[in-house]
Amino acid sequence: MIDSNTLETLTKTLSDRLPSEFTAIKEEVEKNFKSILQQQFAKLDLVTREEFDAQNAVLIRTRAKLEALEKTLADLTDCKN
Repeated sequence: MIDSNTLETLTKTLSDRLPSEFTAIKEEVEKNFKSILQQQFAKLDLVTREEFDAQNAVLIRTRAKLEALEKTLADLTDCKN
């Protein structure tokens, strides 16, 4: 899920772009924007940056292990020939 600071910034940016006629209902509009944005971001099933970084680290370690295993297999295959 998107962090609350980013959501607040996006909500404020959207409400600031409203025509001046909407200033009387600005607070209500901001609440509606925030609610709609939260719902839409939830539908996207996003991961946090921390989750992404953790999975990326796992992938890097897995690739390194795979490369080491491939090299060992290649060395063993060469020894038999």
